[in-house]
Amino acid sequence: MQAATPLSVPAPHSAKASRGLVVLAALATALTTTPAQAHGVSDADKAFITGADGVNIVPYIYLGAKHMVTGYDHLLFLVGVIFLLYRLKDVGRYVTLFAIGHSTTLLLGVLTDVRANAYLVDAIIGLSVVYKALDNLGAFKTVLGFTPNPRAAVLVFGFFHGFGLATKLQELALSQDGLIPNLVSFNVGVEIGQFLALSVILILMSLWRQTENFRHSVVLANATLMAAGFVLTGYQLAGYFQQGA
Repeated sequence: MQAATPLSVPAPHSAKASRGLVVLAALATALTTTPAQAHGVSDADKAFITGADGVNIVPYIYLGAKHMVTGYDHLLFLVGVIFLLYRLKDVGRYVTLFAIGHSTTLLLGVLTDVRANAYLVDAIIGLSVVYKALDNLGAFKTVLGFTPNPRAAVLVFGFFHGFGLATKLQELALSQDGLIPNLVSFNVGVEIGQFLALSVILILMSLWRQTENFRHSVVLANATLMAAGFVLTGYQLAGYFQQGA
């Protein structure tokens, strides 16, 4: 269960807290205004993927890990997911659900060639960040009178995060020779990258929670997270409409 955090009117922020939130806002802005798409594949990686034949386990593990640790949409969503989780077993449960969803649609999307517009899928991924920020603030309980099942939501959004990458891989001429082992290796790399990124996030969150200003920063931090999600969504929708123009 997520730990409940009272959202009472915060006391005035200290200068240290304000500086921390400015850094958080700047980081979110930098991540969401980069020209690369959230699930984009670099030119060098595209060249390798399209030119590789046979089984390439280690290179695909590396590519999967690289995708996760540079996938700012994944990282922002994970920050939202663990923001109010204090016990490691709760973190493990939610991250496992996300991994199950992500892995399922990544593998099935490519293997069964189920296709969707990549911009629209990535727009939904941006909204997943918005959802977690609203959930952390208790907005659904206030507005709707109930809170959507948080575990089910993480699993469903995990499906979209995995499908987002699947849409990118579908655009490449993947070799059928060794396709399944390579995809599985890629997915293993994604989970390794997720573990590494999550470890860093948890350390930083733990250090922040030990400070006096954490409780007073919950609202502003999640508002920043929500703004980043809206920027991601707007960026993808703009690409969708420009594509159809």
